[in-house]
Amino acid sequence: MTENQERFIEILLVEDTPTDVRLTIEALKRGKLAHHLSVVEDGVEAMAFLRRQGKYARAVRPDLILLDLKLPRKDGHEVLAELKADEGLQDIPVVVLTCSPADVDMLRAYNLKANCYITKPVEFEEFVKLVAQIASFWFSVATLPRFRHSA
Repeated sequence: MTENQERFIEILLVEDTPTDVRLTIEALKRGKLAHHLSVVEDGVEAMAFLRRQGKYARAVRPDLILLDLKLPRKDGHEVLAELKADEGLQDIPVVVLTCSPADVDMLRAYNLKANCYITKPVEFEEFVKLVAQIASFWFSVATLPRFRHSA
């Protein structure tokens, strides 16, 4: 068992669609990954969470961010740009998980240093498989830096 599997994995889901939040929760449960999932609904909340501001003062630094692009108040590209420009946050892996298959969105996300860009499948079972594959790759295959998890 790797070091990453010996503790709960902290995942931040930045998603404003309740159905996609529920699907992600279900997919992670099925994957039997020891995890803690935090959910925020827009880009402003995401940055407050990551910077531990306001109601998120006790937030735990995520090991992985699942980021939708189409968000209210501050879209996913803006979040990605801010996150990757912040020395204290830029090393957190970001998987863009979006319904947009547009090349322009994909190119912009990669130019902003997204670690991965994935288009959400429409079918429930495919979505569940996809989330399980993401978790498997990032927490079983990839080697991640050891983050400090302070309250």
